[in-house]
This record gives sequence, structure tokens and C-alpha cells, in this order.
Amino acid sequence: MLVQPLRSVDPRQIPSVTGAPEHKVAVLLNANARKVDARVVKSLSHVVPEQDLFLSRSELDCRRIVQTVLERNYPMVFTGGGDGTFLGFANEMFRQLDARGRFAGKRAPRFGVLKLGTGNGLATYVNAGGGQDGILQDVVRARAGQVPGHRRMDLLMVDGQRTPFAGLGVDGKLLNDYIWVKSNLGRGFFKKMLSGPGGYFSAVAFKTVPHYLTNSTFVDCEVINGQAGEAYRVGPDGTPVGAPIAPGERIFKGELMMAAAATMPFYGYGFRMFPFAGERRGMMQLRLGQLQAANILANLPKLWAGRWFPEGLQDFYASEVHIRFAKPMPFQVGGDAAGYREEVKLSVAPDPVELLDFHGAVH
Repeated sequence: MLVQPLRSVDPRQIPSVTGAPEHKVAVLLNANARKVDARVVKSLSHVVPEQDLFLSRSELDCRRIVQTVLERNYPMVFTGGGDGTFLGFANEMFRQLDARGRFAGKRAPRFGVLKLGTGNGLATYVNAGGGQDGILQDVVRARAGQVPGHRRMDLLMVDGQRTPFAGLGVDGKLLNDYIWVKSNLGRGFFKKMLSGPGGYFSAVAFKTVPHYLTNSTFVDCEVINGQAGEAYRVGPDGTPVGAPIAPGERIFKGELMMAAAATMPFYGYGFRMFPFAGERRGMMQLRLGQLQAANILANLPKLWAGRWFPEGLQDFYASEVHIRFAKPMPFQVGGDAAGYREEVKLSVAPDPVELLDFHGAVH
């Protein structure tokens, strides 16, 4: 083990799989993640054989672990450490599978996501268990073959990397503001209050919105449908409206404060930013925003729940889009700040991932 245990857990609190047929499962943990501490590692060591429990501290560790996982043909792999940990392992997995080498022709294993991150957007999407007991139960159920279902999830391709969401504009500004609030104000007494949903609400209310009340929000933007297929405008009920938009045709031209896309609904902390994402195989939900800052603040709870569809919020289904702003805009990829960009191409990755779903049936 790379992490020394703090204390042993009571084995009586760990669900038993005695007598159940065991399935081969690997657990890949990011040892640098805040919630992946010695107690979690020790607890998982009670339900996963030592040879199936991996800890990564670096990109080199990640590459070696993925190579081992592919060599051993694990059919199921859990990742623990947050959405970024999942993406790190998944991107490395596809990189090795796509390379012309000994893994050519192999398929990626089915992924489980442990609720060991901060925002936990993916964990929320697949109904992963919370707390130490929930994490252990998810792994035990997978090893016992008792996961009720799975879902195929497309991913976006952005600059050669896979991610469930990315955006230019106010969502990138919000992410930067949230990081600032958490780093500068979320300490001591306020740490718990400002490191989760409260931090997002505080960032929007006291930093992002005030900024846009005194600074220009809207920037000229053009969005072109790519060559991968037709795009569709989406109504408030999630169904396409109007005529299809042909490949190469313009989706939008005008002033925007945000252009973002996703293949799953959640940004994190249950923030349902993309309520229609994942509903159409092989397509992303593209969301274009023309909203005033004060209007966002007044309707933030409904926006958070994915139930606000004002005239200035336009939604589309698309497989590939080219977004061009007239000036550099804050850019985020998978919840991580990625500097400023004027232009970006977003497309749906060729191969979806299969995720263990701990609530629903097969999708």
C-alpha cells in the first residue's frame, strides 16, 4: 500500500459476499485526492484483494496501472477521487487501446465511479453510494454481480481528450470564481459551508453576478454545426423542434455570454446544468446563453434543478460543433479551468463508456 492506514475498521460493518459468485473487479484510487485517505484505503482492502487495489500518485503510475488492468482483462473497474480521476484513467485507457500495439482490438472495461470527489457529478449520475458504507457496498455489489444496471455514456472530445462537459464564457468564469471562494473564504469556520453547493451559490451571488452587473456579459459568437450529422433545436420538454440543421450550417450567430456542451446532466453538487444530456445516443446537449446576470440570480434555484427555460437559453442536440467568439473567453473542461479561448471544436467521442448504475435498469 502507498498509504498507511489510520485505523482498522470493524469487519462486522462490511457487507459480506460469502457464498456469492465473485466477479473480477479492480479499484483504482487517486492517492492525491483529499477524500482518498488511509481510512478509505484500509476499508477497501477488506473487500478487495490486495492485487486488485491500485493507488496512483502520478501520470506514470496511471499509465502503469492502466497497462496492468488491460493485461489482466478486468471486466469492471472502479475509480475513486472525483470526476477528474475517472477522466484521467479513462483517457489513458483509450490512449492505450487506440495505440497500435498489443491491446489493439480490446474493449475498455465497464467503469464504476466511487463517490470520493468534491462535486461528484458522475457519481450522482450513476447513483453511487455516499459515505464509507455506500462506497464499500457499491464495490461489494459489483463483485457479487448485484449491480442492477448500467448505462452507456458518450463523452466529448476536446483537444484530443475525453470529458463529459466543457464550455466557454460565464460557466468558465463561475468555475474560476468558485475556486477563488473556496481557496480564499472557505477556511476555518466557513470551510464546510463554502466547499460544496454553498460555495457555488456564494460564487454566483457574490462574485460572478456582481462582475457581470458592471462588465459586459455578451460577446459576438458564431456556432457552426460540424460534419458528423444533423443538429436539432430542443424544446423545454427535451424534444427536437423545427427543421434539422444540416452539417456545415450555422446553428447560431449573435451575442452570447456562454456556449457550453455536455453528455451528462450534472456539473457537480447536483447542479443539473444540462437536463437533456445523455438522452440521445451519439449526441451532446449544446446550451447557448443570452441571459442577464440579475435574471440568473433571481432564478438560480430553478436553473440548478434543470427546470428553467427562459427565452435567452437555447438548447440543441448535436454531434459536432465549432464555436467561435470575437474575443477570448474563460474556458473550462470537465470542471477544470483551462485558460481563455476564442475558438473550440467539440465532438462526441467515437466510443462511449459503460458505467455501472446503482439504481436503474440497463439504458
